[in-house]
Amino acid sequence: MNSKLLVIAAAAALLSLAGCKKAESPGEVQNDVTDARKDAAENNADAAKDAAENNAEASKDMSQEAANASEEKQESAYDVAVTAAEGEHKVAVEKCEAMSGNAQKTCKTEADAALDKAKAEAKAANPQA
Repeated sequence: MNSKLLVIAAAAALLSLAGCKKAESPGEVQNDVTDARKDAAENNADAAKDAAENNAEASKDMSQEAANASEEKQESAYDVAVTAAEGEHKVAVEKCEAMSGNAQKTCKTEADAALDKAKAEAKAANPQA
């Protein structure tokens, strides 16, 4: 019975020693450190490349959005100028109604000319419109 107990104790001792991880040699450690540094450097380079690509794309998107906003602003300015000119034209034409004959015709012609001039100026000021 003692021999069985001795064998079991020896087997348990061997198993406990086998379960322990032994220290790596300095050469293995240096290789592992070198590999880890290489992997980290590659990961950092990939991340930097991705960040640069994302930044370039974002800058391109921002430039396009700024151009679109500028174009929309010009179109809006043109629309406001034309709307104001058309309003002034309607008022002028209504005032012409108080006249008669050639005076009325001349008044309406002048109002039409003023409208055309205002539209041309709006177009010149906002060529994108």
